[in-house]
Amino acid sequence: MPHGAAHVSPRRRTPPHLPFLDGPASFAPELKPIPPADWLLPDTEVSAWLNDKRLLIKLMRDKVSAGIIDGPAAEEVLNLVLQATGLTPNQSLPTALEEAASIITDDLCIMEEERRGDWRFVAGVVCAPTYWHLTERIGMDLGGLHGPVPGGDPQLAGRIGRILSALKPGAILQRFNWTVQVSDKRYTPERPSVAGQGIHDLHLRVERQTIRKLEQTGAVLFSIRTCVDPLVPILKSPDTREAFEDAWLGTAPVVRRYKGWDRLEDLVATACRQADQAVL
Repeated sequence: MPHGAAHVSPRRRTPPHLPFLDGPASFAPELKPIPPADWLLPDTEVSAWLNDKRLLIKLMRDKVSAGIIDGPAAEEVLNLVLQATGLTPNQSLPTALEEAASIITDDLCIMEEERRGDWRFVAGVVCAPTYWHLTERIGMDLGGLHGPVPGGDPQLAGRIGRILSALKPGAILQRFNWTVQVSDKRYTPERPSVAGQGIHDLHLRVERQTIRKLEQTGAVLFSIRTCVDPLVPILKSPDTREAFEDAWLGTAPVVRRYKGWDRLEDLVATACRQADQAVL
């Protein structure tokens, strides 16, 4: 099975996103508009992930692709991706959504409105799931998708449903989700085990998520770009480390439990303490 380890060591780059600089993690949508030109470019994860992602699509198709991946909405997504990137299709995959997902490092999920306010997850190519299985969630409505999140159904699901219904074609909204894991893998349907791991196994995992409504079909496209970078080098900067500690410790207990951070407390505390002592 292909692995998510980067071909180019992420220690050699500056992480593209540090959302903890904006404060503690939360479940709030916190969506902000971005220019269409910034939707997919620059694709910061190409060297680290695109080849492995393409292998996953080909070799583990039954686990990473599901739903109506060759319908009208999928065709519209492919055209949008080609237009935004200026690239040409590989023409090596059997469906439009898989073809689109093989061009960029973002995972692609399509939501359709069966009736007013009833949005359902109808198609997806997801090669970097953050501890969930695509085949278990395809076909779910927003309540089912967000049910595992504390306060997710009906509160959060209702808010997101209203956002999707009000979204206009052409507008693109962006948000970030982040966590810490003891692995450099991106294909993680299961949470990596902490057993036997050290501080240099800690990685910051960031999802850059965008949503946009498709003009022709009225479906909504979620794109999810997953960035994974070692945490220890990030903590070497005193200002950045202080911001991380404030966000880590300031995250609400219900959010911390959902993210499984209780299992990481000792490792993260050790990493921060050693960074503060400048012994890393």
